[in-house]
Amino acid sequence: MNACVIGLQWGDEGKGKVVDILAERSDIVVRYNGGANAGHTVIVGDNRFALHLLPSGSVRPDTICVIANAVAVDPEVLTGGIEMLESKGISLDGRLLVSQNAHVVLDYHKKEDHLREESLGTNKLGTTVRGIGPCYADKVGRSYAVRMADFRDLDALRAKLEKIVEYKNRIFAALYNSEPINADDIFDKCTVYAERLSPFIADTTEFLHRSVAQGKSILFEGAQGTLLDIDHGTFPYVTSSNSSSLGMPAGCGVPAKMVHTFIGVVKAYTTRVGSGPFPTEQDNETGRYIRDKGNEYGTTTGRPRRCGWFDAVAVSYAATIGAIDSIALMHLDTLAGLETLHVCRAYKIDQKETTFFPSDATKLRSAECVYQAVAGWDQDITDIKDFDDLPEAARDYVRLIEELTRRPVTMVGVGPKRDQIIFRQ
Repeated sequence: MNACVIGLQWGDEGKGKVVDILAERSDIVVRYNGGANAGHTVIVGDNRFALHLLPSGSVRPDTICVIANAVAVDPEVLTGGIEMLESKGISLDGRLLVSQNAHVVLDYHKKEDHLREESLGTNKLGTTVRGIGPCYADKVGRSYAVRMADFRDLDALRAKLEKIVEYKNRIFAALYNSEPINADDIFDKCTVYAERLSPFIADTTEFLHRSVAQGKSILFEGAQGTLLDIDHGTFPYVTSSNSSSLGMPAGCGVPAKMVHTFIGVVKAYTTRVGSGPFPTEQDNETGRYIRDKGNEYGTTTGRPRRCGWFDAVAVSYAATIGAIDSIALMHLDTLAGLETLHVCRAYKIDQKETTFFPSDATKLRSAECVYQAVAGWDQDITDIKDFDDLPEAARDYVRLIEELTRRPVTMVGVGPKRDQIIFRQ
């Protein structure tokens, strides 16, 4: 069976853990969007793996891993990820494929990202400054793009980089009065990347369709979250790729109808990193409690995440546009100790109540949450394996989320480790 795992909030929902668990029953795991601005965490025993480009299934030694064409590949980060796994005795030789059509993030993208973000002053978007947006911009612009396939012909790559760097330096000087970058330095790095990564470069679309024909079980892994989707998220406070399930077909070349189930991952509350509207945010003692108990700090940046109550309006929207079949509810254990919990069941916008999420950032900023209050619980639930053994209040909370999102919750996370998961179906 083929499945797709996608975040239904603003990222950081716990997708890495869900993918790692499901990868045990999958032949192939495919990362199909985003770049090193994503951070998926997998905990195996006493080992904690922070994965930024590699699919979360990479920690399982028998799983084939694919980085598909719509991923913005930072070769420095990818090389570091491969070496990190090797240092822990996990080899990717013969089981990692990187799309020849994936675009490459280089130093001038990171510089451009930093300069642009700094120039915005108080209007910053809150990017991770990893060069992802500028890389995708070059992809769309076509004339100054580098793809993984270019590592196969270093002479042609050198000529291309000289042209690109000359163009970028003119922009850096004219717009930002910034020092130029050196094409030779970038090329020297690329020669190292090419030697290390060339064995992994492949036509991943052909491989995936051949695998589908062979009846292989494929797990598609989305990065970031649906509310950060470039077309369907809270623009402009979004990422630079289609981070909803709608990005899966274009991201890897496999039609959505070849996926049997779409699993949406959410936290039992809501978090957001960076700027942008956040209706249920609790910039108070409650928000700090959730942040500290849930260790809500970015995997990629270490930035503290903004925290708030569960937003059923936003999740219902994400589930609807993503054709989500079931929900994996993570971090339920974080809420233990709160006397009363609140779930946003509707918004009031212009004095009118609505349950449909307005992705327009201006409207969302004016949204007033209509909350439903429910009882909390004090018990530690991190060792519970059966749903019926959860405190009654915890069970009621899960059922309320099912009711408001109109989706069954089939997985409940009660801790960060692999075995801290409750399966309901």
